[in-house]
Amino acid sequence: MKKATSEHTISDSTHSRKPSSSSGSTEQFSISETRFWIQRLSKTAIRALHILGIAGSAGGILYGVERELWLHWWVLAMTTGVIMMSLEIIQSKLWLIQLKGILTFVKLALIGSFVLIPQHKPALFIIVLLMSVIIAHGPAGLRHYSIWHRRRIDEKRGKKKHIQG
Repeated sequence: MKKATSEHTISDSTHSRKPSSSSGSTEQFSISETRFWIQRLSKTAIRALHILGIAGSAGGILYGVERELWLHWWVLAMTTGVIMMSLEIIQSKLWLIQLKGILTFVKLALIGSFVLIPQHKPALFIIVLLMSVIIAHGPAGLRHYSIWHRRRIDEKRGKKKHIQG
């Protein structure tokens, strides 16, 4: 029977881990199990707060409620969004040319257009929300598609930086 290892190789920034092995021709980046769980739970907590901020501000945006009633939720959503985006860029510069990164900037432009065309704020918010769900839950081939290379690109194994937990 094999002894359980206390290190994990992170192959995807949010969804998978593989036990590290000493035999293998490619260099793998291993982190301790404690660090893995701290990083994973931290990113999940930030994402949960982001969704809470979006949900809290949704009513105000969709139904034209007084701004003061939902502005704190909006600030939470934008702050956590910037944190998540920063973590993605730190982990891999490829994020900037992959569809998941490009569409994040498109979403920010649509949100910015709230100021220019406030009468369309509810429709723009719905478009941003739908884009978010499609890109977050779409297949990796869609999320990792590079508009620059016109094909899916992934970080070479062992090259992705891991945030210090």
